[in-house]
Amino acid sequence: MSWTLFVLIAAGLVVYFATPDERARFLRACLGLLSRAGAETVRRVTRQPGADGQPAPPVAFVTSAIVLVNVCVFTGMLFGAGPFGDAGTLLSWGASLGPRTTNGQWWRLVTATFVHAGFLHLVVVLAGLVQVGCLTERLVGRFLFASVYVAAGLLTNIGYLLIAPVTAAAGASGAVLGIYGLLLGTCAWSLLRGSPVRIPWRTLKRLAPGVALFLVYAAVTHRLGRTIGVAPFAGGTIVGLMLARGSQDHRPAARRVAVVAAAAAILAVLLVVPIRGMADVRPAIDRVIVMENRVSGTYQAALARFNNGAIRTLALAQLIDRTIVPDLQAAHAGVEALERVPREHQSLVALAQEYLRLREESWRLRSTGLRLLKIPTLKEAERKEWEAREVLAKVRDLRQHVS
Repeated sequence: MSWTLFVLIAAGLVVYFATPDERARFLRACLGLLSRAGAETVRRVTRQPGADGQPAPPVAFVTSAIVLVNVCVFTGMLFGAGPFGDAGTLLSWGASLGPRTTNGQWWRLVTATFVHAGFLHLVVVLAGLVQVGCLTERLVGRFLFASVYVAAGLLTNIGYLLIAPVTAAAGASGAVLGIYGLLLGTCAWSLLRGSPVRIPWRTLKRLAPGVALFLVYAAVTHRLGRTIGVAPFAGGTIVGLMLARGSQDHRPAARRVAVVAAAAAILAVLLVVPIRGMADVRPAIDRVIVMENRVSGTYQAALARFNNGAIRTLALAQLIDRTIVPDLQAAHAGVEALERVPREHQSLVALAQEYLRLREESWRLRSTGLRLLKIPTLKEAERKEWEAREVLAKVRDLRQHVS
C-alpha cells in the first residue's frame, strides 16, 4: 500500500510540473513500481512467506478500495469538463449542498466523501488514511471498518448541512477521523485488560507522520470545525470501545456491528428530517431574471410598432395590463412560495421581492400614464423602473454566487 501511495503522489506531481520527456521517463519508472506492488499484493492475498520467512499480513481490501475510488474520482475530475475545484464541478461529481441534498439527492451524503477539492487535499487525506486504515481494518475486520468509515463520513456531511448548508461539502476528513477514533478505542482495550497481544510501539511510530500531516492540514485549512471534527472522532472511539473488545483475539460479532450501523442510520435520519426540503432558490430567481428580459423585449417590440403608427397608446396599456403585469405576478408568487430558505440566501430572496414590487408598480404607473396621457405619471413610472433595475443588478450579482 505504501508503494501504491508513493506512485499516486509522484504521478500527480508529474501531471502538474513535469515536461513531456520527464513524464515519459517517469511513466516507465511507475510501471516498474506498479509491477512490484502487484507482486506484493499477490503475495499477500495468497499469504506466501516473505524474505524473512513470515507469512504476509492479509490485504486490507476495504482500505485499498477506498483509495482506489478516491483516486478514480479525482482523475475523472482532473480530466473532465469544468474548472477543477469549482463548486459546480464538485457538485457534478457528488459533493453535498443543502438545497440539492435535502430535496431528494440524499446519496450526496455518501458520495461527497469521495470527492476532493484539490490534489493536495487528496494526498493529505490518503496519507492520513492508508497506514492507519490498513492496521485498523486488520484489527477489527472489514465489516466494522467499512461501517465506521461510511457512518463517520455520512454524519460529518450532515453536520455540514446543519452548519453551512449552502457551501459545497466534499472530502473524507470526517471519515478518516472516525477511523482514528476506532483505532484509539481498539487500542484502549489492549491497555485496560492487559492483553498480551498489543500493537508494537514501532508500528505506532510509523503512523505518526501521516497522522500529523493530516491533522495539521485539517487545522490550517479549517477543513473541519471544532464540532464537526470532534464528533466523528468521538463516535469512532465509542464504537471502538463498545465493539472492539478483544479484537486481537477475535472479530466483533456481525450482529453487534449491524446494530451499531443501524443506530448510525437512525441517527442520520433523525438529524436530516428537520432540514429536508431546504429551498433551492435558483429556479425562482432565474425565472425572475428571464421574465424581466422577456417582458422588456415584448414591450420594446410593441413600442416600436407604436412609434411607427401601427398601434395606439391604449394598445400599449392593454399589453401591460394583460400580459406584462400577470407575468410579474406569477414570478412574484414563485418567490413568495419559497419555504425554508437558508439564511445565506434570505437577502437574495428579499431583494428579488423588492425588485418585483418596484417593477410591478412601475408598469402600473406606466399603464395609467398611457391611458390618461399624464406625463408626470409616466416620469414617475420611469423613476420606479430605474429603482427596480438597480435592485435587479444586485439580484444578478448575488445569483452568480449561488451554486
